[in-house]
Amino acid sequence: VAKTKQQIEEQRVQVQVVERAQQVAVQEQEIARREKELEARVRKPAEAERYKLERLAEAEKSQLIMQAEAEAASVRMRGEAEAFAIGARARAEAEQMAKKAEAFQLYQEAAQLDMLLEKLPQVAEEISGPLTSANKITLVSSGSGTMGAAKVTGEVLDILTRLPESVERLTGVSISQVNHKPLRTA
Repeated sequence: VAKTKQQIEEQRVQVQVVERAQQVAVQEQEIARREKELEARVRKPAEAERYKLERLAEAEKSQLIMQAEAEAASVRMRGEAEAFAIGARARAEAEQMAKKAEAFQLYQEAAQLDMLLEKLPQVAEEISGPLTSANKITLVSSGSGTMGAAKVTGEVLDILTRLPESVERLTGVSISQVNHKPLRTA
């Protein structure tokens, strides 16, 4: 009986060992299942999201680079266009100056006179300018000659009639003595 009990006990222990081994195997399978579930639910979507974000970041980076390159090209083109325009303006001004110089050589006296006559209205305006800003003018007269506004106008005209003499002293060209030659056109 004792031997039988001992064999039963040994078999019961072995059954428990087998049961525990099976429980361990079941738990390992459950752990593997949970890991796969975790991977399916969390890791794969996280990796997919990370991949998506990386692609979006690369696309945005590429877009920013292309925009920067386009803007740089635009700035370069604007600069080149402005440089071309400035060059064209400079060439036109140089050509105009060369033609003026050529005209001066051909018609020195007449060209100088033309420039002087062009500027005379500005000179007259500058001379009469202070009178336009004056609030009050006090004239002192001895009683003979013109008086009032006519006197002021006469003074301005006197200054303007002395202008040719001043121009002659400054430039050496007499406005009243210039021979009126017909200008040739080139």
